[in-house]
Amino acid sequence: MTDARVQFASTRGGAPAVAFEEALLQGPVPDGGLYVPVDIPTLPPDWRAAGSPADLALRVLPPFCGAAGAEAVAQALDFEIPLQPIGNDHVLELFHGPTAAFKDVGARSLAQLMQLALSASGATATVLVATSGDTGSAVADAFAGLEGLQVALLYPDGGVSRVQEDQLTTARPGLRSFAVEGTFDDCQRMVKESFADPQLAPLALTSANSINVGRLLPQMLYYLWGALQVRRELGETEELTVVVPSGNLGNLTAGLLAQRMGLEGVRFVAAHNRNDYFVRFLAGGAEAYDFSASVATLSNAMDVGAPSNFERLNALFGSELRNLVTAHTVDDDTTLVSMRRAYEEFGYLACPHTAVGLEAWRRVASGAPAGRRAIVLATAHPAKFPEAVKRATGVTPPVPPALARYAAAPKRVEKIPASQAALREALLARPTFSA
Repeated sequence: MTDARVQFASTRGGAPAVAFEEALLQGPVPDGGLYVPVDIPTLPPDWRAAGSPADLALRVLPPFCGAAGAEAVAQALDFEIPLQPIGNDHVLELFHGPTAAFKDVGARSLAQLMQLALSASGATATVLVATSGDTGSAVADAFAGLEGLQVALLYPDGGVSRVQEDQLTTARPGLRSFAVEGTFDDCQRMVKESFADPQLAPLALTSANSINVGRLLPQMLYYLWGALQVRRELGETEELTVVVPSGNLGNLTAGLLAQRMGLEGVRFVAAHNRNDYFVRFLAGGAEAYDFSASVATLSNAMDVGAPSNFERLNALFGSELRNLVTAHTVDDDTTLVSMRRAYEEFGYLACPHTAVGLEAWRRVASGAPAGRRAIVLATAHPAKFPEAVKRATGVTPPVPPALARYAAAPKRVEKIPASQAALREALLARPTFSA
């Protein structure tokens, strides 16, 4: 991966710029910040000729991660990302990967990129990841059994759906799952504190959350792919609104990076549940980093009170953010109404997160220019949230084979308090994870 050109610097300016593979394996920057590209290259002239997301990776990503890295991402994207009509608009279904959630795009790409980087040196790494639902299962599936890599996964005990917990706790080679007696914000704090803990240095910790640029950059591809598909159908000049169900803000960051690279004619809507810090910030009702504690909702993967990628958004776009993005917050009752409306009007079963996005677009559409089209990101298969879907629609969503295999699989989980000291003790007691 020596042909990479873009360097990556800290959002806080306290560390030198590094090559992609160093940013990839380090995760957080030593000064506590997040890596961002020093320069954002423009899209290549032939990007519109791409025939698949994998083809887009080969065309778009070499300036960031080199030709070999782009090839690794292309190999990871071995599943469909279809665009489905819903009325006059579309949903971009990002959940056709092995764990039925959009996190498969970033996690599978990241796993291949990390293995490529480590294989060059023979080094090893421990991936430490906090999850509010779908990230952890995607990371566990993508990294399981890869040479030189092991995963420690933290999730809030009782804070994920039954189907998600089945995925998170399925026994896999090189994986330890920790049910933390606290919230996702506690899990995220424990991860951040662990990266700064010198006692854990021998584990060579790295991150698989969206704070890692190796997960973030491949997510740009589906914004390009969605826009390509709509414009091939409706015309190259079609103005689009892309609605992004949002929690930790990594997904939105990827979309804005794609726009900055040259994805023109696109507006962004961030759709939040009751964890509405970013909504309040954009409206001028909250200062930068004036976060609140997270609250539990039906769309639990978005239950983030202190979104870590806000720092990256603020560093990259600063005062422009309020011109680039509008945001809406949707409560649980309205989420259920949105799920019911999608089913009754269009025959579409939406997960709670996707339903938050559909409701946000319904509000925006009422004031949008006539004929403006939307792409709403559909972030998870409805079968991951069967209770909520049935409550809203009366229908139990069919379970795809990708999910059915987890229910009966052997499980392995360790419960720990919401304390970084407890996590440290557990990790050091068994620094090499058994199969």
